[in-house]
Order: sequence, then structure tokens, then C-alpha cells
Amino acid sequence: MTAQIPREIPGLPPVPASPLLPRSPAPARAVLAPSHRPGAAVYRLLTALIAAAGVALAVLRSTPAHALSYFGVQAGAILAVTMLLSASRAWRGHRVLPSWLTGAALLYALVSALTYHLLLAGTPFSMTALSTPPERWHTQWITLQLLHTVAPAAALLDWLCLTPAPRLHLHQATTWLLYPLAYLGFCLARGAPYLYPFLDPAAHGYRVTLANALLLGLATYALATLLVALDHARPTPIQRHL
Repeated sequence: MTAQIPREIPGLPPVPASPLLPRSPAPARAVLAPSHRPGAAVYRLLTALIAAAGVALAVLRSTPAHALSYFGVQAGAILAVTMLLSASRAWRGHRVLPSWLTGAALLYALVSALTYHLLLAGTPFSMTALSTPPERWHTQWITLQLLHTVAPAAALLDWLCLTPAPRLHLHQATTWLLYPLAYLGFCLARGAPYLYPFLDPAAHGYRVTLANALLLGLATYALATLLVALDHARPTPIQRHL
């Protein structure tokens, strides 16, 4: 018969357990070197130039203080700076900009575009003292198209085709609303002449104006959450660490 093997052998030290390695606080993408992306850099530079051209034309057609008071012009300036920084980082192979900044620039550009095409196109709206809609291919019409059509469309294509996913988060949607709320307060405190017809208390009264502002705020938040949801649902066009 075979003798039973004892569970513990006297005189031998116990075998120590394997130590668990601590979890690194740095994400995996922090140790992966980003690559040089000339195509993305050139595209983003062109987008920045388009947005900057729209802002410059708006300033030239009016005064700087008056032109820069419009949300569409401010959104174009934010988009131009963001795209210029993104182009520089893509060209030099640096890390992408924080998602809260690129997401905010995209959201404000889309809000400006949707507001213009759904509420203002075809009306006497202009960023000068014109009382009639600007004629096609005139400087004012080109300015409006650059700021509210071409630049937002280019930014959307950059997000869909050149930006890794997912990067946006739901808590950012609330933070992005701070700037539109501050702009609403600026519009109402600025007084007549009011910049946007749907935010004109002299024509509609404060009750209707605040109701319009509330609807715009809810629509902006809904668009922000939609962008976050799409960002998590869409396939990433490039590797996450780029």
C-alpha cells in the first residue's frame, strides 16, 4: 500500500503566494505613441480657415463689436481655434485635444447651423443693418453660408471620419450648456436692437422670449446627448490611441 502524502511537511517553509501587481493609474493609450497624420492635419487646417474666413467677413461687413455679438460668429471663432490646434497636433503627432473642447466646438457649430437653417433662413435676418434677406453670392450671403453651413458640415465630417470613438461623455453635455446660457443672459442684458428675432422681448414680450429660450436650451441639451450617444454607437475610424 502507498503511504498517504501529508499535507504539510515539517521543516519546510510555506510557499509564498504570488503578489498581485498594482493596477496602473495610467490608461493604455498613455504609453502608446500617437502617429503623424498629415491628411487629418490638412483637412482640419482647411476647416479652420473656412471658419476664420466666415468670422473675418462678418467683422468686415459690420463692426467687430457688433459682429462678434452673434452666437454664430462666436461659434465660428471657437471652431476655427479648435481646428487649428487639432491640425497642429495631428501634424506633429501629439495627443488629440480633450474631448470636452472638441465636443463643445462641434456642438456650438451644429446649434448655430440648425438655428439658422430652421429658424432664420429666408427671413430678413442678417448680421448687418439689412432689412431684407441677403441675395445669393453677395458677401453677406457667403458669410452666412460659411458660418452656418460649410464650416459646421466640415466639422461634422471631421468628427465622423477622423476622430476616434468613443471619447464624449454624458456629464459633458451639462457643462456644454453653460456657454449658451451665458450667451442668453448677454442677449437679454444687451437690450435693443436684439440680435435674434426669437429672442426679442420688445416684439414678443418676456414670457414668449423666455419660452423660446427654454425650448432652445432643451433642444441644445438633446443635441448634446445625441452626439454622446452616437459617439458611443459609431465605429471608430482610426485606432483609439491616435
